[in-house]
Amino acid sequence: MNTSESRLVERARSEKPIGVGIIGLGAHGSWAERSHLPALRAVPGYELRALTASSKQSAERSGQKHGVSRTFGTAAELVACDEVDLVVVAVKVPHHRELVRTALSAGKSVLCEWPLGNGLAEAEDMAHSAHGRAVPTVVGLQARSHPALAYARDLVADGYVGEVLSTTVVGSGGAWGATVGPGDHYVLDAANGTTLLTVPFSHALDGLASVLGEPEELRIQLASRRTSAVDTESGQPVPMTAADQVVASGRLPGGAVATFHYRGGMSRGTNFRWEINGTEGDLVLTAPVGHPQLSPLTLEGARGTSTALAPMTVPKSYVRVPRLEPRADAPAYAVAHAYRQFLDDLREGTSRVPDFAHGLARHRSIASVITAA
Repeated sequence: MNTSESRLVERARSEKPIGVGIIGLGAHGSWAERSHLPALRAVPGYELRALTASSKQSAERSGQKHGVSRTFGTAAELVACDEVDLVVVAVKVPHHRELVRTALSAGKSVLCEWPLGNGLAEAEDMAHSAHGRAVPTVVGLQARSHPALAYARDLVADGYVGEVLSTTVVGSGGAWGATVGPGDHYVLDAANGTTLLTVPFSHALDGLASVLGEPEELRIQLASRRTSAVDTESGQPVPMTAADQVVASGRLPGGAVATFHYRGGMSRGTNFRWEINGTEGDLVLTAPVGHPQLSPLTLEGARGTSTALAPMTVPKSYVRVPRLEPRADAPAYAVAHAYRQFLDDLREGTSRVPDFAHGLARHRSIASVITAA
């Protein structure tokens, strides 16, 4: 156990909080502000001690808004801060590798948002670097930490549906549809690594794998039905090189069939529905958009002689962060449970939260695109 890891473990097992520094915590609705900030404040055992934003001035404004006294103009300054034990990288994907390298070089533990890298090669490099440093890492695949998925995982394991026969996921990406906000043009460019495939589809795939096992022989097909989106402010078309349709199929351990269809934009019908069909029953998870990692999830089920689905309440024992509400605090809810699980991993020597090695495996699983039309 190296110095960084031993320090984290010591703090997790004591009353001393883990000091967190966030790279990318802005003051105007950034992802870190909507998810990591409330999550960290809801989970005892962490203390937000430092931040950076797009500039020194914006970092100072963010620090004033969020009550963080240590604000830095560069990531190098933040990772050098002795008060920071865990560095959270919450910026756009093309910057992940450089910032993660900076944190690892300083001997700091890192939580990097998903996608880990901008493509498989970057993910391989980052996972290799983390392995060489032997520091605890986390990748932001938090859907599997959501209490509803944890409960579904145990229901399946306990035989609620009997033998799993098939599972089907249909989801809408929200973005990659007919329109695009002025601040979201970058997601339309496939070169930036933030696509329908890498974000909502991959989060759903990882959540499904946590419940039913890793799909085998996964075949992924992309299609570009839209080649542009209209900017909601200017009314002008914006080119879209990222695919707006993802279709995938594979087999689960044991032979059950798994199918996925993700489409860009929003549907007037179904925006997220995941069915698990078995010999004895069915489970269905739904949400208002196809991002199970940041949406409120509704769980329904039926088995035996029941012919209609009924709502299923997630037992309180699965809710590890009671300060947050699954609907009102949806962007932070699964993130907070991942932070809570990371504390448990450090204390118990377990590894239930996805690390960089897991992130690399997920990148490899979505690298098998067979067509792009």
